[in-house]
Amino acid sequence: MGAGRLLGVNLRARRDEQGISLSELARRSGIAKGTLSQLESGTGNPTIETVFSLSNALGVPVSTLLSEAPTTDLVLVRSTDIDVLSGEAIDLRMLRRLEHPGGLFEIYHQEVRAGAVQHSDGHPGTEHHIVLSGRLRVTSRGRTEELGEGDYLAFRAGGPHEYEALDGPVRSVLLLEYPPDAPPVTPGGPHLPE
Repeated sequence: MGAGRLLGVNLRARRDEQGISLSELARRSGIAKGTLSQLESGTGNPTIETVFSLSNALGVPVSTLLSEAPTTDLVLVRSTDIDVLSGEAIDLRMLRRLEHPGGLFEIYHQEVRAGAVQHSDGHPGTEHHIVLSGRLRVTSRGRTEELGEGDYLAFRAGGPHEYEALDGPVRSVLLLEYPPDAPPVTPGGPHLPE
C-alpha cells in the first residue's frame, strides 16, 4: 500500500479513535478541510509539512500515520518501494517504526538537496543523524555543525533547527527517538523531522 493510501486509512482511524471531526482536525492542523478529505480518501499528495502537521495535531508519531504493522518475523523494506515525502530541501522515506518499552523510534532514509535550506520550528523527540554521503550543515540551539561521511549527530528537536547540503546532495539516515513519557504532541504549524 502506498504512503498516500496508507496515510488515508491511518488518518481516518486515528481521527475516529479520538472522536475528532474533519473540521476540528482542520482547525488543529491548519490544513484545509477539503485537503484532509482528499488525504483520507487516499487521493491527496501529502508533503512532509502536511504529515508532520497531522502528526502534531493528532498527538501521534508520524509512523502511526505511515506504517503498516509487520506480518512476519523478517521485515525487508526497499527504499525504492516507499513513497517520498518532500519538503523545501529534503526528501524522506520512512523505512520502519520500532516500538519498545523505552519508547519509539522512526527510521528514515533522508536525502537533502543542495541549493535550499530546510527549516523546522521544532517537534518532540531527539534526532539522530548518520551521514552516508556528502556534507551536511545542521543548525540547532544556536550551534552549527558540519557533518561528513560517517559522522553522527544527535540533538533534542524541540527547538528550531535547519539543514543544508554543502557541495551537492546529502544522503543520510535519520533516527527519530520519542521517549515513552513524551508523546509527540506539539501545537502550531508545520514541524518537520529533517
